[in-house]
Amino acid sequence: MNKVIDGEMGLDSFSFSSQNKDLAEVEIAKYPEGRKASAVMPLLELAQRQNGGWLSRAAMDYVAETLDMPFIKVYEVATFYTMYNLKKVGKFHVQVCTNLPCWLRGSDQVVDACKNQLNISFGETSEDAMFTLTEVECLGACVNAPMMQVNDDYYEDLNEVSTKSILSELASGNSPKPGSQIDRKSCEPIGGLTSLIQQSKEAIESK
Repeated sequence: MNKVIDGEMGLDSFSFSSQNKDLAEVEIAKYPEGRKASAVMPLLELAQRQNGGWLSRAAMDYVAETLDMPFIKVYEVATFYTMYNLKKVGKFHVQVCTNLPCWLRGSDQVVDACKNQLNISFGETSEDAMFTLTEVECLGACVNAPMMQVNDDYYEDLNEVSTKSILSELASGNSPKPGSQIDRKSCEPIGGLTSLIQQSKEAIESK
């Protein structure tokens, strides 16, 4: 769903830090001369990270000027992709996947746990500006569903208890372990690796 640039965007000044200027040059250099507009997405990502997790209009305008692009072209990119936040977000941006695989595996429990623990609904930020809760489409971790993303970390194989535990840890200033919350390795079957073991047993018994 396309997003709308609203009055909250503000017109405060923005410019890259010296470090991000260097990173921006690295991204721009990946494309042929005259094609630097192709770097718009990574530069918007840099701007968002520097700006506290969201894109102000000033930040988008700065990216447009850096890439010699019309402002509207940058706005089109920022409003199309859900990874860009056009409003301020909390310290922890909690994004819960509710797409079909996660829903079939119990994402409703994760959603309810987040809403009850944080006392906010989708699209809202807690009064202390610690948490923003967002409903998102597939995040590409279907095999370990249900899952949620908090800032840059994925938390997978969730249920009500583990979801609340993660949020409590974050609120307390701790760093909960990302990845599977039932300690399975990567995307192996929940019951462990059995197929090859069974085949080995059958091969031995057949000798």
